Amino acid sequence: MSRYRAQQQASVDEPEANPQGEDHVPDDEQQDENDKDSQPSEPKGDYLNVASRPFLMKILQKQGDSKVLFADKVLKFSASGKMKRRNLIITDFAVYIVDPETDGLKRRIALATVDKMCLSDLNDNFFSIIIPTEYDLLMASTRKTEIATCLFEAIKTSAQYELEVSFSSSFEYNATADLVKEVQFEEVEGGVRTRILMKK
Repeated sequence: MSRYRAQQQASVDEPEANPQGEDHVPDDEQQDENDKDSQPSEPKGDYLNVASRPFLMKILQKQGDSKVLFADKVLKFSASGKMKRRNLIITDFAVYIVDPETDGLKRRIALATVDKMCLSDLNDNFFSIIIPTEYDLLMASTRKTEIATCLFEAIKTSAQYELEVSFSSSFEYNATADLVKEVQFEEVEGGVRTRILMKK
């Protein structure tokens, strides 16, 4: 966990550069990194200003949640590998995945069910949230370090255990109940190459 602690103070991750043909996060899908006000040195937390969005507040209130610890736009990868824009909201009780186009709640994950968070040890945007009782989440965000910090602290406070945070050059996740995929990271000239492979 000492490595994770050291990375907590890291600034927001820079976008990775990937060769054509690889699974990657397109520049136009990412948050505007030129807006320096959106990237303070201290974590801001709510980048969506949830309190000003009635449909998001309604979702949280319906579930009995109100304290937003983190909120931002992310890319979620479906089981088939498609990238979908989603709003990620972390409260002191749960993780919410919301479709910004339909304003619909796609998934709510209780913090107590989150077992692990996987990130590569390179400068890329990918991370996975591992939920043993359900299928896992693979997402991408330029603020993955802040998300890891927020989840770690929220789970430690509310569920009273320490989230395992794993850094490696590859990790596996359950895209569905019976489909395991592996994400591999390789440092190349100009950035990081990311591959998402189906495990046999």
